Amino acid sequence: MSALKLAIVGGGSTYTPELIDGFARLRDTLPVGELVLIDPAADRLELIAGLARRIFARQGHGAVVTTTTDVAAGVDGADAVLLQLRVGGQAARNEDETWPLECGCVGQETTGAGGLAKALRTVPVVLDIAEQVRRANPAAWIVDFTNPVGIVTRALQTAGHRAVGLCNVAIGFQRKFAAHLGVAPELVRLDHVGLNHLTWERGVTLLDSPGAATGREVLPELLAGHGEEIAADLHLPVGVVRRLGVVPSYYLRYFYQHDAVVQELKEKGSRAAEVAAIERQLLEMYADPALDTKPELLGKRGGAFYSEAAVQLIAALLGTDGSTGVQVVNTRNDGILPFLPDDAVIEVPAEVDAAGVRPLPQRPLEPLYAGLVANITAYEHLALDAALRGGRDRVFDALLAHPLIGQLDRAEQLTDRLIAHNRAHLGWA
Repeated sequence: MSALKLAIVGGGSTYTPELIDGFARLRDTLPVGELVLIDPAADRLELIAGLARRIFARQGHGAVVTTTTDVAAGVDGADAVLLQLRVGGQAARNEDETWPLECGCVGQETTGAGGLAKALRTVPVVLDIAEQVRRANPAAWIVDFTNPVGIVTRALQTAGHRAVGLCNVAIGFQRKFAAHLGVAPELVRLDHVGLNHLTWERGVTLLDSPGAATGREVLPELLAGHGEEIAADLHLPVGVVRRLGVVPSYYLRYFYQHDAVVQELKEKGSRAAEVAAIERQLLEMYADPALDTKPELLGKRGGAFYSEAAVQLIAALLGTDGSTGVQVVNTRNDGILPFLPDDAVIEVPAEVDAAGVRPLPQRPLEPLYAGLVANITAYEHLALDAALRGGRDRVFDALLAHPLIGQLDRAEQLTDRLIAHNRAHLGWA
């Protein structure tokens, strides 16, 4: 296959060297010929591009790296466009993680009131970018890593774009479980089900060989032998994890231990402040003309294994090896979870190839998990409506529907704070 042109919207992000490292190492899987970094922050853009060129050069990779602040120009002719933007930057994230605490609710960038604020800021911007992609190159795939991934992907798919959402939670579990088992990650297949940032591993299969259809279930032995380590990663009691017999994503702690998390967050300060400090250090490191590898500090920024998940997904979508692979993605439900609307976006394993994305059938979801999935899906429907049409009443409805809020007085207070802190990003406000 001829070399590909990829575009990254949000290319000035400190995340980007993680992607570059994956593109450079996995060139046989994804032959990138040109990479366009697109970002309104021209100064950061050139800084990241310089490091990207050095990483490619160190790996002996011939990809050309270009930059632009013009989305339409950057995506023209691209085979795939990756979205990894943060509207309002870390400053807005810091607010998302702070003002909900004033009302006794978790402050988090994708969950609860903070997640709604981010969706309201982000969806209109992403849809505008997607329209520019469609005009410039309607055949291009859009891969969304922008949070909240479920809501953003639903917005893109509802508007008719060739879009799929990507999260690094599943690949993170795959790598950790493989390490516990002492096997290659390719031998571990997850029974991963739910919504973005609301998932459970209901099974872990140790395959007979990479890509094999057969293997043996090993989740019980993982929980028996490594339950303490797994639970520690989740910040959940090991007894609860073993009793459930599943591995929840760490985002489930916001639901299972909400009040305890609120108290912790009030005491320790926002994750956004930590990330902003890490970003400042990273940018100083990126400016060093001798640096030609992704620094170890980047692992503390988040997004572990994002590059490998992205390479696998894009390679499958573009048919670079002509095969069909199974990957965990965010995509349209279409009856896979029959208690949800067809247009809901779920996060499950799917067959991915040049023909598209086909989520795999799922056994019935247990009531303990299905109830929460149905509730959050209803909230996401209302959140998307608020993002598309605006209005205080729609924001209030979405907050009232969220299981971490669900009280009139609290929803009223959160609505006022959300609008006050995000007025500059909400045209209707």
